Amino acid sequence: MKILFLGDIVGNGGRAAVKTFLPGLMDEYGCDFCIANAENSAGGSGLTSRCVRELLDSGVHAITTGDHVWDQREFAGELPRLTQVLRPANVSPAQPGRGYAVFDAPGGLKVGVVCLLGRTFMMSSADCPFAAADRIVKELREQTPVTLIDMHAEATSEKIAMGRYLDGRVSAVLGTHTHVPTADQQIFPHGTAFQCDVGMVGSRESILGRDIQPVLQRFTTGMPARFTVNNREIRLHGTVVTVADDGRARGIQRVLRDMP
Repeated sequence: MKILFLGDIVGNGGRAAVKTFLPGLMDEYGCDFCIANAENSAGGSGLTSRCVRELLDSGVHAITTGDHVWDQREFAGELPRLTQVLRPANVSPAQPGRGYAVFDAPGGLKVGVVCLLGRTFMMSSADCPFAAADRIVKELREQTPVTLIDMHAEATSEKIAMGRYLDGRVSAVLGTHTHVPTADQQIFPHGTAFQCDVGMVGSRESILGRDIQPVLQRFTTGMPARFTVNNREIRLHGTVVTVADDGRARGIQRVLRDMP
């Protein structure tokens, strides 16, 4: 089977690009299932039930998040009803929602999806993602050999470490959070596809999807600035992973599309 993973979706422009490109990408690459990280889909920070419905209507099957999952205050009350959305798995179990699940794909196939939060350089109270991965992957492998990890982390070393740690136990470990696509896509020796960061679905004339000037002001003066989202000149980054029946990856390919 083939799985399309879309990088961090930023704001209205990112959601519009998913709606525009996703059906064609699924057909062009022969994909069976689509996962998208959408933790920045609501105005550039967090997500809402309306954003979730829009992405699902566009053809996304499962949605992952990260450290910004609760930035929209009302979302904590909305998430328990949104079964296709995953918050990070390695946070307090008192937080609403779930961090991993098995989803049905066309043809009777099943896909395990896990959302993990890194700890290096991250201002979060997450538990050890490696310990969480051990527990979760063992459970998911009893249901399906096809499992994909969204490793939402800042440090490339932590993402690579997770990929190497899970090599042969999951189909893919794909990184999110930094919004910059990396050219290190590969398949590790025991059959796990890996990429440090898939990139983002957001403005290419921006700084990580935000308008340039406020970010420059913060860097050059050290003074607070409100980071606004640029919803123009949108670029979509994604990755297609080809997975064999035994769950081992057989191919990984980066995807790029520019909105006209």
